[in-house]
Amino acid sequence: MTDLAQEAYAAALAGLDRMTWSRLDVLLSHASPRDAFAMVCGDESPRGLAAHLFDVDGLAAAWRQSAAQRSPDRVWEQCCESGISVVVRGGEGYPVVLANDPAPAPVLFIRGNLDQLAGRRVGVVGTRNATGSGRETATTLGRDLAQVGVHIVSGLARGIDGCAHRGVLAVADGAGPIAVVASGLDVVYPREHRGLWEAVAERGALISESPPGTQPEAYRFPLRNRILAALSEVLVVVESRDRGGSLITANEARERGIIVMAVPGALRNRAAEGTNALVRDGCPIVLDSRDVLIALGLDTSRVGAVEYDYRPRPRGADRDLLTLCTEPRTLDQFTILTRRTLVECAMSLARLEANGWVQQVNGWFERAGSDAVCG
Repeated sequence: MTDLAQEAYAAALAGLDRMTWSRLDVLLSHASPRDAFAMVCGDESPRGLAAHLFDVDGLAAAWRQSAAQRSPDRVWEQCCESGISVVVRGGEGYPVVLANDPAPAPVLFIRGNLDQLAGRRVGVVGTRNATGSGRETATTLGRDLAQVGVHIVSGLARGIDGCAHRGVLAVADGAGPIAVVASGLDVVYPREHRGLWEAVAERGALISESPPGTQPEAYRFPLRNRILAALSEVLVVVESRDRGGSLITANEARERGIIVMAVPGALRNRAAEGTNALVRDGCPIVLDSRDVLIALGLDTSRVGAVEYDYRPRPRGADRDLLTLCTEPRTLDQFTILTRRTLVECAMSLARLEANGWVQQVNGWFERAGSDAVCG
């Protein structure tokens, strides 16, 4: 065998036809990457539990043929050309948080800095077909959490994932983003995220278990989700259809004892069917980043980096009235401006006053405290 780094052989093994993470894990548990590659080439006899893999119908022939077409030299050259580093489970640089995972990735391909994983980490996932509200929520969560040093882990997909990482990147000195993708790190998917991929790699870390050149085939996304979940301390689902891939990630997180949280949505919003089901089944609710920080056991309300507003957020008619508080107004003026009944406006104003959003003097109402209103 050519005198290459062990990581070169591991990278070549990861791309063989019919190779799965579990098969690769068995191979690398019983031999070094160099020796394991020699086994699949037929140059060495398999040993231990790994020998039983070669009894699987047609697998030995498929691996031998595939290995003849995937020279470790060439795979390693592709990694070097694309700035991709390779880490092997049990070896130097492999993420400690994944070392004892029930479904470990035997080999990881990295662009960027894996030191990001030493910080606090929150997964933010959701549907590709996000609503405007969902995109705004994901962006805000990404920004606010990064601002207080929490790394956002996501999948760089369209919709919620991409918005969460854009929120992170909007913070100049915040925590770096962490992305787990389902293709080779030189195969950008979706294509319109090329700039986002490069920014994540520069500021944070891009992670895949697939070697360069691997296409984003459908079956790779659920596999990617297990790594994304495993890297998270808390997983937040912003929007998800009732059968969305985000729910797969949520299940992976639950199996690992990771807290799963959900952003509730309108009852008739199809993009929120999955998240509303999570809430119905007992998932903690996320209304803003403070909810996530509490789940992490962090209290940053007094550090001065981000201003947190403890007042319950006004919704619906209450929010509409609050937006009209640009100057002191009477109850009658609110009824005229909103075309709502006197009773409806009075109840809204009573709630706003009780929650600290407005104050009232001699029948005149005006905004109290911060001007921030969150929808």
